[in-house]
Amino acid sequence: MSVLGDSIVPVELQRVNASLQLSEHARSLLRCPACLGTLHFDGDTIECAAAECGRVYPLVDGIPVLINECTSVFAYDGLLESRPRFFKPVGKLRGWLTRLLPTLDNNIAARRNFARFRAELKARRAKSRVLVIGGGVLGYGMECLLDDPAIELIETDVAPGQRPQLICDAHDLPFADGSIDAVIAQAVLEHVLDPQAVVEEIFRVLGDQGMVYADTPFISQVHGREFDFTRFTYLGHRRLFRKFGLIDGGMTGGPGVALAWTLRYFVLSFFESAALRAVASGLSRCAFFWLKYCDYYLIQRAGAKDAASAFYFMGQKQAQVLDDRELVASYEGGFR
Repeated sequence: MSVLGDSIVPVELQRVNASLQLSEHARSLLRCPACLGTLHFDGDTIECAAAECGRVYPLVDGIPVLINECTSVFAYDGLLESRPRFFKPVGKLRGWLTRLLPTLDNNIAARRNFARFRAELKARRAKSRVLVIGGGVLGYGMECLLDDPAIELIETDVAPGQRPQLICDAHDLPFADGSIDAVIAQAVLEHVLDPQAVVEEIFRVLGDQGMVYADTPFISQVHGREFDFTRFTYLGHRRLFRKFGLIDGGMTGGPGVALAWTLRYFVLSFFESAALRAVASGLSRCAFFWLKYCDYYLIQRAGAKDAASAFYFMGQKQAQVLDDRELVASYEGGFR
């Protein structure tokens, strides 16, 4: 999550964490992604109980794989193979060298935002079920949610990885209507084919006053290989969640991060060799990392929204839909 560019993760972190399997209660919320029928767990398979459907889904290492192959770009053969989809595994030596280099990322809002997200959840109900979409790795700033006994995280992704308890496609979330208290989609919506359809699914599975937190790029280069499709301005991101009332919104990465990544990719564009690109990438990180610190000042400037790296939205499910005229009137960039 919140990782851009040629994302890598050490080989030793690629194992599925068996201790993160779904609780019995979370399993009871699951539904068929094709028809939303109830599911029956039987050994290594999961069967849809709806007579007109009857689809069968695999259970792999205790992890349900609930994909509707008729509508999803993902197929079971590809999902269960060993090739990673977003995070390329590297050897221990390269992983160690990579960790020594300065990073270009600087999500200066995530920890504060998730602290508020947690407080908002606890003010609403004694115990909350939080669905994490795209939870292949732990999202930046989410540490405060991990050990809270009042919060049950249901971590999902489209492929096996370090953390997912459930494999699913966000276009067809396999959960009952209104069964989830909150949803987190951090660095996810740029990777889905139809972001609006995904947000509609989020709206469907959320209960009354359900919360959503999304963190999505605006100025950012391709960082998901073939699974990278869309970017959003601040207003574009807000309109995506027009069925939600605004709790808070703003930049998570400013112009400094955007410029640092742009310069790095500019340098990388000159090279085709993997070895030369690795060297150029390391040198670029050393040369441009300092730009991210400009965002501590720029994040307070309205004009920085026109050149930001990424935006966040924290909102609450509501009956009223945001009017487009109200949306347009809310512009706060540098060209007012």
